[in-house]
Amino acid sequence: MSHPYVHFHPTHPHPPALGKRYLTLGIGLLIMAFGIAFSIQGALGTSPISSLPYVVSLLVPLTVGEATICLHVILILLQILILRRRYDPVQLMQLPVAVVFGYLTDFGVWAVQNLPADHYGVQWLYCLIGVVLVAVGVALEVIAGVVTLAGEGFVLAVCQVAPIPFGNMKVAFDLTLVGIAAALSLGFLHGLYGVREGTVAAAVLVGLTAKKLQPRLEGFLAPLLR
Repeated sequence: MSHPYVHFHPTHPHPPALGKRYLTLGIGLLIMAFGIAFSIQGALGTSPISSLPYVVSLLVPLTVGEATICLHVILILLQILILRRRYDPVQLMQLPVAVVFGYLTDFGVWAVQNLPADHYGVQWLYCLIGVVLVAVGVALEVIAGVVTLAGEGFVLAVCQVAPIPFGNMKVAFDLTLVGIAAALSLGFLHGLYGVREGTVAAAVLVGLTAKKLQPRLEGFLAPLLR
């Protein structure tokens, strides 16, 4: 299955356009953060990339955003180890992006924490809102074309050194995160937290939705990003 990141290549626009592109990325990160916050509030499981930070936040005195930053730092270091001399220094921008994204996630969680989620139907509504918002954020991240989040950066790094199709590697990466999150949840919390039916929905629908939205958003934003 094709994925929005499969043809991602950082662009090198002129300085005025660079500022606009980072602004687009920032808006995408904010929207994506609120998508994660809605999925957490729905309590039906978060997206695969957020499942591990969410479970870690239940085990140690870290917020979801802080745990997200820690995960991204590890993934950035792994990219450097995998690519070595082939590592593009521009991808070090993943670090400040990770910090911004982490704290935006905490802001989103704070903003929606009092929304009622007493019924299963409402929980699914929040889950689907989360899927759409994360998909919009992913599409804007790709359209901005300056830097990926560390999760996608790690997958792209592996694909540079191993003959693995991006889609297959992305699925393997997501399954690994979900598996670790589920193991920690069952082992230490004695139940499944952050990994439920909503996680499956996000894994299937986010990429598909982002693929549909990206051309429409790009057609609107392209003239503004030149």
